[in-house]
Amino acid sequence: MRLNDDFTRPTVVHAAKLDWVASPARGVDRRMLYRVGEEVARATSIVRYAAGSVFPSHTHTGGEEILVLDGIFQDEHGRFPAGSYFRNPPGTSHAPASADGCTIFVKLWQFREGDEAQIVRRPGEGEPGVQNDAVTATILFDDGHEQVYLQRWGRNASTKLSNHRGLELLVLEGELSVGTERLRSQSWMRLPEGENLLASAGPEGAYAWIKDAPLQHADVLKLP
Repeated sequence: MRLNDDFTRPTVVHAAKLDWVASPARGVDRRMLYRVGEEVARATSIVRYAAGSVFPSHTHTGGEEILVLDGIFQDEHGRFPAGSYFRNPPGTSHAPASADGCTIFVKLWQFREGDEAQIVRRPGEGEPGVQNDAVTATILFDDGHEQVYLQRWGRNASTKLSNHRGLELLVLEGELSVGTERLRSQSWMRLPEGENLLASAGPEGAYAWIKDAPLQHADVLKLP
């Protein structure tokens, strides 16, 4: 499968409008945003766990990055409520589940060679970021190769984000208008290097997860 794999063009997916697609694990469904491969794939997805669902224990050979969108995601390492962010570097393993159900944003097989940083951020944790036009900005991860952060804008605020490496954005709350697109909760956008983000928040403001990094690292881990 190849889905939204052209990194030279802006990409927008309003995931909340997509149908859920079943995964191999009962009760675990997904909305695919980007994918190259079949079950072992370089992928960005929104994944929903029904209450009581469990995904079999597995090793993330290509690394995994997760943001919990709602509910409580859990594994043998702990329980992670909405707003939790973590990076599981290549070679880590777990058996994910959710007792009461949850939704997560997941990126697989997108780590660089040698990226072994394991990060766990509980809700509210992180470093203060440069706010620019934002009300708040919180850095979740920054290793010089990529920066991942949360940004909140007040109502009707306008913003410009410079884009020297590539930008990826997931709206978590509120609304952002970008050109003719109106991005609401679970809307995902990817912009190629050099195309700045010009956006305006809606009447309730906006809150988004943002990654400032090459859309695919030159030394990204190779799929088997």
